[in-house]
Amino acid sequence: MSIELRNDYGTIDITNDVIAQVVGEAAIECYGIVGMASRHQIRDGLTDILGKENYAKGVIVRNIGDETHIDMYVIIGYGTKISEVAYQVQSKVMYTLKKTLSLTVDSVNIFVQGVRVTN
Repeated sequence: MSIELRNDYGTIDITNDVIAQVVGEAAIECYGIVGMASRHQIRDGLTDILGKENYAKGVIVRNIGDETHIDMYVIIGYGTKISEVAYQVQSKVMYTLKKTLSLTVDSVNIFVQGVRVTN
């Protein structure tokens, strides 16, 4: 599935995989995020932190009519306030999608899949 944007010059199709990759990159830059987790924990392994090339596995992009909703599965660092980290990730993702893809997102849902001790 993809999102179609129209402008004076024509149309642009942006696939959900591209959106998921942009979202994953934006989330990793936020303080308190250790990594992205797989949304299919049982199949992919419970404790795996996804690498840079697999960020899309930890993000679900849902298009319902004209609305876009994003579900993210993250692992947070021990000792950080989960609600603050989640808020920062939501803000960063919405800002990044608006600036890079000119895409307005209706909701960004954060699912904390684990807490890790970092050095």
